Amino acid sequence: MKALRLYAGPQARAHLQAHGLQPEHVRVVPAAAGGPKGLVLGPLDRFLFGDWLARSSQPVDLVGASIGAWRMATACLDRPGEAFARLEHDYIAQRYDLAPGQKRPTAEHVSERFADNLKLFFGGREHEVLQHPRYRLHVIASRGRHLLAREHGLATPLGYLGAFVSNTVQRRAMGAWLERVVFSSQHAALPFGTRDYRSRQVALTPANFMDAVQASCSIPFVLRSVSAIAGAPPGAYWDGGITDYHMHLDYRNPAPGVVLYPHFQQAVVPGWLDKALKWRHRASAFLDPMLVLAPDPAWVQTLPNAKLPDRKDFTHYGNDHAGRSAAWTRAVQASQQLADEFAEWLQAPDMGRVEAL
Repeated sequence: MKALRLYAGPQARAHLQAHGLQPEHVRVVPAAAGGPKGLVLGPLDRFLFGDWLARSSQPVDLVGASIGAWRMATACLDRPGEAFARLEHDYIAQRYDLAPGQKRPTAEHVSERFADNLKLFFGGREHEVLQHPRYRLHVIASRGRHLLAREHGLATPLGYLGAFVSNTVQRRAMGAWLERVVFSSQHAALPFGTRDYRSRQVALTPANFMDAVQASCSIPFVLRSVSAIAGAPPGAYWDGGITDYHMHLDYRNPAPGVVLYPHFQQAVVPGWLDKALKWRHRASAFLDPMLVLAPDPAWVQTLPNAKLPDRKDFTHYGNDHAGRSAAWTRAVQASQQLADEFAEWLQAPDMGRVEAL
C-alpha cells in the first residue's frame, strides 16, 4: 500500500510539469498546528531538512503555528536531522501525571512543564535559530482583543464564544476578538499576504523567542496564555492555530518556486474554529503554488488505533504512559514510508501521482 499522496495547486502543477522538483525550487515551507498529528511528519522533516534542502542554497521562509512552529524552529538548528530525532523522542516521552479521578492535567501544570521542555530543547541555542544563514522563521500566535485581551475565568470563555459566532458568520470578523501576530527572524518580510485577516508582524529576537514559541503552542483552556512578550503589543497570546490552523495563507507571488507543505491531510483548513465548517476546507487561489505531501487516509487506518496520534490519546491512555508512547512510536516508525516514497518520487517524478489540491 502506498502511504504518500501528493496534491498540487495549478501553479505548482505547472512548475512540476515544466521543471520537476529540485531543492532550489522551494521558497516556503509551512507547518500546521495539530499537536501529536505532527509526529507522522518527523521522517519527512528529517529527510527534507537533514538532506534534500541542504543540497541548495536559496533563502527559504519557514512558517509555523503551534507544533508547526516548534518543528520549523527545529529545522533551523545545527544538525537538523539529529534535532528532529530529539524532538520526536521528547514529544513522545512527555507525560503529565494525573491524580486519582482526574481526567486531564491543569492548564498551569501543562504550561509549566511545556516551558521547562522548551528551555531544555532550545536553551542556549536561540542564535542557531535566529541567525540561520538560509532559513527565515515566522512563528504565528493569536493575540486576544477586548474580552480576550487578558485571561479571565469568565471573560475568556465569553470571548471565545464571541470569536466562534463571529467566525461562523465570516472568518475576517473573528479579527474583532483575535488577531494574527507573526514573530519573524532577521526582520524578514512575510512570505504571504495579510489582507485576508487582521495581522501584524513583530521581530523574533533572543528576548522573546521562548515566549513567542510557547504562545504559539498555548491551546486555550489546555495551557495558560502568554502575556508581556518582549517587543510585542500587550495582551494575552494563545495558540497560533486558532487564527491559522493549517497555514491557509495567501502565498500568491510572481516569483517562481513552490510552497512545499508536509501535512497530515489533504485539506488546508484556515483556522481552528473552521474545523467543522467544511465549506472552508476547499483549496483557494491562495494555495496555487502549493504542493502538499500527505498520508493516504487508507494508510492511516493501518496505524495504531487506526488513526494519527492526537491529543485525545492523553485522555484515552491516562497514566498508561508506556501504552501511549508505544502507539506513537509505532506510528512514527511506520511514517518512514512517507519519506521513502517522496525520495523515490523525486528521483523519477510521476505526474500521474499528483492530484489536484
